[in-house]
Amino acid sequence: MPLLARSVMTPLAIEVRRGAVADLGAILSDGRISAGGDVAVVVGPGQGEKIGELIRPTLGSADVFTVTGGSIDSATDLSAKLGARSYDAVVGIGGGKTVDVAKYAATRRGLPMVSVATALAHDGIASPVASLVTDGIKGSYGVHIPIAVIVDLDFVESGPERHNRAGIGDVVSNISALADWELARQVRGEPVDGLAASLARAGAEAVINHPGDMSDDGFVTVLAESLISSGLAMAVCGTSRPSSGGCHEIMHAIDALYPGTGSHGELAGLGALFCTFLRGDEKRFVQMSACLARHNLPRTPADVGLSDDQFVEAVAFAPRTRPDRYTIIEHLDMAPDEIRGRLADYADALRDPLG
Repeated sequence: MPLLARSVMTPLAIEVRRGAVADLGAILSDGRISAGGDVAVVVGPGQGEKIGELIRPTLGSADVFTVTGGSIDSATDLSAKLGARSYDAVVGIGGGKTVDVAKYAATRRGLPMVSVATALAHDGIASPVASLVTDGIKGSYGVHIPIAVIVDLDFVESGPERHNRAGIGDVVSNISALADWELARQVRGEPVDGLAASLARAGAEAVINHPGDMSDDGFVTVLAESLISSGLAMAVCGTSRPSSGGCHEIMHAIDALYPGTGSHGELAGLGALFCTFLRGDEKRFVQMSACLARHNLPRTPADVGLSDDQFVEAVAFAPRTRPDRYTIIEHLDMAPDEIRGRLADYADALRDPLG
């Protein structure tokens, strides 16, 4: 009998609203994740005390663990502590580092993981990937997709605006990543998962075309849902392909060569805009450039503190970060002098996007 449909792993619960952290006990109970609140709550050092006070009335049986830094060592240490008693789930509350540590530790213990995002820096809040540092180098590790994804808009609002705006760059980069995926299909016969592509594209289009900004709950909700959709897209096809192409190769190259230059989302957005220019897609270039400019996100190497020479070096290095991936960068196979020339043309296009 032919398959009539496919089963897709998705979270049992998705909540994007104000007051979600304070209502965490009810959310976990209603979602049949933990009726009695027997969960391990993982927080970072910054807001851990405030979060502990908020959840205590509804999660009196929870144990709270504070983790520092997003490293394999931190995640391994947490995994060992989780063996002290039986838990219904691991609840990671915080930014990307805290959530990724909780994801990895929960996967090692075979426990369901609940992702509670207090910032919107990138699509890791719902993805089956944990970005952790090992020996000073950031790597990506496959983990179980969160059983629930919760975004508390109160925490997002009170967090650093630059940190949250970076998520816009990460979502917008999906447009470039999907174009790279299609290029790989045309040139190498690589299969493209239509459902994954649809999820990634819908979120990016929603953010690009939304007139609001980070002061508008409606826009922030769309951004949060788009980041979640991007994470689900990766889970659907079992690869980061729908959300990671040449844009992320450039981001990883800058991270490797010039660590601390910019955040994940900022660099992904910059890389996506440059790759879109390389692709010659003028309509998308104008769209994406306008979106990044509207939200005060980087569009030039100088915007993230890089010289043109440093950016050229990063683009030349980019294919080494994902040797198995085929993108516009691998397709053009440019020498450094050619990259430098294209970068000069790119700067001209930014000054006069309509030609």
